[in-house]
Amino acid sequence: MLDKMRNIGIMAHIDAGKTTTTERILFYTGKIHKIGEIDDGQATMDWMAQEQDRGITIQSAATTTYWKNFQINIIDTPGHVDFTAEVERSLRVLDGAVAVLCAVGGVQPQTETVWHQADRYKVPRICFVNKMDRIGADFFAVLKDVHEKFGVEVMPVQIPIGASDSFEGVIDLIAMKEIHWDAATEGEKYEYAEIAQDRLALAEEWREKMLDTISSTSDEITELILEGKDVPEELIKKEIRKAVLNQNYIPFLCGSARKNIGVQPLIDAVVDFLPAPDEVLPAEAFNPKKEEKLSVPCKVEGAPLGLVFKIQYDKDAGSLCYVRMYSGKIKSGDQVFNTGKKKRERVNRILRMHSNKSEQMDSVQAGDIAVFIGLKISQTGDTLGAEGQPLLLESMQFPEPVISVSVEPKSLSESDRLKEVLEILSKEDPTFTSREDSETGQLIISGMGELHIDVLTRRMLDDFKVEARVGNPQVTYRESITTEKTQTEKYSKQLGGKDNEAELTLTVRPLERGSGNRFVSKVKTFQKSGSGGTNALPEELLEAVKRSIEGCFSSGIKVGYPCTDIEVELVSVKYNELTATPFAYEAAAAKCFDDACSAADPVLLEPVMAVDIMSPKEFVGDAMSQITQRGGLISSMDSKASTDIVHAQAPMAKMFGFSTDLRSATQGRASFTMSFSHFEIKR
Repeated sequence: MLDKMRNIGIMAHIDAGKTTTTERILFYTGKIHKIGEIDDGQATMDWMAQEQDRGITIQSAATTTYWKNFQINIIDTPGHVDFTAEVERSLRVLDGAVAVLCAVGGVQPQTETVWHQADRYKVPRICFVNKMDRIGADFFAVLKDVHEKFGVEVMPVQIPIGASDSFEGVIDLIAMKEIHWDAATEGEKYEYAEIAQDRLALAEEWREKMLDTISSTSDEITELILEGKDVPEELIKKEIRKAVLNQNYIPFLCGSARKNIGVQPLIDAVVDFLPAPDEVLPAEAFNPKKEEKLSVPCKVEGAPLGLVFKIQYDKDAGSLCYVRMYSGKIKSGDQVFNTGKKKRERVNRILRMHSNKSEQMDSVQAGDIAVFIGLKISQTGDTLGAEGQPLLLESMQFPEPVISVSVEPKSLSESDRLKEVLEILSKEDPTFTSREDSETGQLIISGMGELHIDVLTRRMLDDFKVEARVGNPQVTYRESITTEKTQTEKYSKQLGGKDNEAELTLTVRPLERGSGNRFVSKVKTFQKSGSGGTNALPEELLEAVKRSIEGCFSSGIKVGYPCTDIEVELVSVKYNELTATPFAYEAAAAKCFDDACSAADPVLLEPVMAVDIMSPKEFVGDAMSQITQRGGLISSMDSKASTDIVHAQAPMAKMFGFSTDLRSATQGRASFTMSFSHFEIKR
């Protein structure tokens, strides 16, 4: 069964046409009966009202479809940089990916971002060059662009017949046939034909290049070529599949999803070239009891092991937890063990999702993706397994939010509802956070950019019908330290006739930018009933210290912004069994942290953004001037046929309103993308 399953993601830069491509895949595999166009707001995968209004994909919708006895689980991912968390989540659980590239734009800034994310998770991929019908489409220029930008071996298995207005089909270099699609049936009918005489020489040239690339990793094909024998189609496909799994090179296909050309061979390529769940590297897990790493093979017979990779809120069912199963089987009604939280949960129902529709399942097994209903405490990144065999899968890392707005309820009665909704939204999206300002009492929400915040506040107001006022966007700063300091704190207080005492020593030290925060301990632990000797604490008291320090990281040093790039080391403790309490150790740790950091030359850090501006050549000077006026530094430039791409870095605080100014300076012809780069000391 596993060999008949594919878990794939469709990834691309915004506007490369990946949602349209997904719609066509669903249409031709029979899952939908009418093609939804993204421009008219009917796309199946873009089911959130805002996605239909904006024509972009915000949340990765999961859907299952079938093609030639194969089950394909598809995750449609957003191409906008503000939604990188969605892309990151999807790539974490995929076995293979289809990178959709625009035949005109080639490699665009967000293509680079998702490509590098896919590299990090070692996701095998194939490429589909879309929009071959557009003016300026150039399949071969895109091949060159990918090869130069990413340093990968590219290998077309098709070449286009014509381009722009004259684009009419593709030449299949494996079968050495032309493929033409019937417009009257919306491309559902297509036929193979002999290659036209005037196109044969080009097809033979590219087939030779393809076989040359394949033979570099296949002795069998090399022998056949040297002996002058025909190379069978099935052998070519088998060898390409092997090379894709090993990521030796990347097969390229082409078409126009909007014109219904090239999609069925793309689905064939997913089945032929991308891996089954048991063909990729086994999942890496950690056994917290034995403190050892181990590989978990994808087998139905193994102990159950799954990863919660996404949570969506449903007004009737509550939390929908998207789970990728790596081992074993979980049935509806089973109890599962959340390893990280050390708690049991019951799976009330299991669903197979099709965008925002669903069908009930009795069970889900290794390799598959499904939705669990009934989980109350599980969050994105949590591992579900068997209580007797606790394993932790590597959790997901998400970037820090960089932009904030204040929200306040219009009436007191709305206050609790607002907090409840913000909790739901932050559970769904780990890059969206909310906190209460300790000085003003205002609720502050933070996200990855203006569009991200706008989408989430619109959901809060429109979907959840919360009546609230939303402030103007503000930059989210961070606090850090620049020198190392060691501090000792004694705490002693009598509460309710009981002594509460603690004494500890902390060292705080700055870490490299981008390291995040870290808590380490030199103190040994022991069970409460035993004795740990000198410089030792019961486990629950060490947990209290850790909890307190994590709270301090959130509440800041001087100004109240969250801390970053600080290591806190618990150096030593004095423990009195009669008077030591968790409360005393929490209080001592918090005071010690504040005093140590205040003496360690604290600084305010501001977010610096990576800005990529796409501009026609005649306006590139005006575009560059717009970014430098905002204190931006230009790091490099790429030049394409009619467009220049300017890569720069600029402080987030200066980038509000940049979109309007850039449009007016370039007559509306330049566009840009912006994503968080790093924090640096505020100028």
